[in-house]
Amino acid sequence: MITKKQKEIYDFIVSYAKDTGHAPSLEEIAEHFSFLAYPSSAYYHVKKLQDEGYIKRESNIPRSIGIYADKEIKTPFLKNAGLDSIRIPILGAVNAGPATIFAEENIEGYLKVSRSLLNRKDGIFALRVEGDSMNKARIGKNDIEQGDFVLVDSQYRNPKNDDIVLSVIDDCANIKKFEKDSKTGEVKLVSESTNPKHKPIFISSKDDFMINGKVINVIKK
Repeated sequence: MITKKQKEIYDFIVSYAKDTGHAPSLEEIAEHFSFLAYPSSAYYHVKKLQDEGYIKRESNIPRSIGIYADKEIKTPFLKNAGLDSIRIPILGAVNAGPATIFAEENIEGYLKVSRSLLNRKDGIFALRVEGDSMNKARIGKNDIEQGDFVLVDSQYRNPKNDDIVLSVIDDCANIKKFEKDSKTGEVKLVSESTNPKHKPIFISSKDDFMINGKVINVIKK
């Protein structure tokens, strides 16, 4: 059996996932229920819900809480609410500042994402953002901040102006806004940041440069 507080936490998880498309973090649960002074309390209640079979959660994976559709509890269920999730591989970190992080495609883990955010999973992967050069850019309702995860559609290789793209320059990955001059064909990658130190990157014919996909969504940290 679960307690009244655990039922409230379960309802919060369902409501949060419906509103945002992804599960709350333990920190957000702790904040909502004023557990910040005792953060282990959030873990205890979530673990109890997991042990009782109301939710599923994978260790060491951010926002990995999922809701079972067949558990009797008086609240919207996973399938009815469209909250079933898919696992998207996390391929490491990407620099949202100067291109200094090597794009090594080693899966670090998986990110659970609501199917309501994606119409397919093939060719989609996640990267963790490092840096602040895109913190003014927005994908839907979310900006791109340090520690967030971006979802990248790797099948999108023909960017349009103002697309937020993942590019690789000399084996280094970065996220920038794509701009191409229609007259000269010159390509530049533009930062959208509150930090004025980030300057545009101009691509020359000498650069080993390619577009590796388009950023299609942001999962907040």
